[in-house]
Amino acid sequence: MPISNVLIFPRFALAAMVMALSACAVGPDYQRPQAPVGEHFREAVRATAWKPAEPADLNDRGPWWESLNDGVLNALMQSLNEQNFTLQQAQARVRQAQATVSGTRATQFPQVGSSVGTTRRGSGSGATSQSSSAYDASVTVNWEVDLWGRISRQVEAGDASLQASAADLAATRLSLQSQLAQTYLQYRSAESSARVLDETVAAYERSLQINQNRLEAGFSTPADVAAALSQLEGARTQRLALDRQKASYQHAMAVLVGRPPSQFDVVPNAPWPVAPDIPVGLPSSLLERRPDVARAERRMAQANAQIGVAKAAWFPSLNLKASGGFSSSDLSEWLTAPARVWSLGPAFALTLLDFGARRAQVEQAQASYDEQLAGYRQTVLDALKEVEDALSELYGLEREQASQARSLAAARESLRLTRNQFDAGLVDFLSLAQTQATALSAERQALDLESQRLRAAVKLMVALGGGWDAQTGMTAEEVAKAGMKKTVAAQPAASASGAAAQ
Repeated sequence: MPISNVLIFPRFALAAMVMALSACAVGPDYQRPQAPVGEHFREAVRATAWKPAEPADLNDRGPWWESLNDGVLNALMQSLNEQNFTLQQAQARVRQAQATVSGTRATQFPQVGSSVGTTRRGSGSGATSQSSSAYDASVTVNWEVDLWGRISRQVEAGDASLQASAADLAATRLSLQSQLAQTYLQYRSAESSARVLDETVAAYERSLQINQNRLEAGFSTPADVAAALSQLEGARTQRLALDRQKASYQHAMAVLVGRPPSQFDVVPNAPWPVAPDIPVGLPSSLLERRPDVARAERRMAQANAQIGVAKAAWFPSLNLKASGGFSSSDLSEWLTAPARVWSLGPAFALTLLDFGARRAQVEQAQASYDEQLAGYRQTVLDALKEVEDALSELYGLEREQASQARSLAAARESLRLTRNQFDAGLVDFLSLAQTQATALSAERQALDLESQRLRAAVKLMVALGGGWDAQTGMTAEEVAKAGMKKTVAAQPAASASGAAAQ
């Protein structure tokens, strides 16, 4: 009788048995726990650089850094998203997680193998020796029936791990973008301060020349010339320090965009970025718009699934094994009906005594979940703190800028009046030098405050998640290619408008 006919009845019997024994997965089903988020941001009631978020604000508004309206920064961000090696490492980790999930899913299905071989056997020696040959060819099928959901829980854990890796990639990308934006703003601040100091050095050189001329004419003293020279050299020293700072910032940006510092330059003297209006939603929106929060939540889901994997070890495992083929001692009769062989049958396995090993594994899995739960809640609190800190910083800097603007206007007027008095011979050079130093300090402090305010705006946008959306974890371009209507945080889009990094 053909082997296919022989296997018909056992196949139906085993199928019926599997259907009868099928059961739901053991272990707790995952539900996202409550997190301490509050109803509003405390600092939002004071800051004026934000506005309450409206429904449309949560839609895709493009890459978050484009709100600064800086073409050079846009080009740098594009280079970062394409060439940064830290980002490429995170992308590789996501691919590893995808491969791991695929491997885990494969265990849900029967494993099919085959073998073909020949062996030569012998016994005895001399005249009593005997030998024979055996020729075998077989196909085997082995399937572990997931009665208690062990494999499905492993797949669930793998899916959560993959999603956590994707969120980790988004968090890494957002962190690198934040570093680049803030380094770029510091570079522009140093560049602007350098221009102010260039003008100051030129003014101090004129003052030195005037004092030298006065000394020769008998209207000044050597002390005034020495003071003018000291003031000039001090300004030159500050100018040289700015060159060092600019070089450091430029090197940092080069590494972030994946290029050697020797082959990287930034378009000089570009206009200052524009401080954006930043919509701030409810604290609960951070649970969906912060990739680090999503990562912590997915790690918690992974740990929850591992509890089910550990609990499934208490129950017996069922393996269905089947094989069929040919086995003969005569090669000429190898692939003939009489040489056909087959086997089929289930195998139950259950550990009867393990001295507490399984209980320890379950306790370990539960403790791991508790750890991830606490970590998730702490991550939420840290996210709320970052938003509050950014709002508070913006509020404080706005007030400081308003006060500094008044101070700068007064310093400029004082310098104008004192210079006129010095030219008229009404005050000595020491008075002018002190007024010039005060005006220079006010100019540089105003530039520094503007830089700090822009960087605080970047911190706030990043603290709010940069527009990232945990519901898809996809970029805007990926959503568009997939034909999805759900809007998500836009990631790098090609933008070569304006000046570009060289």
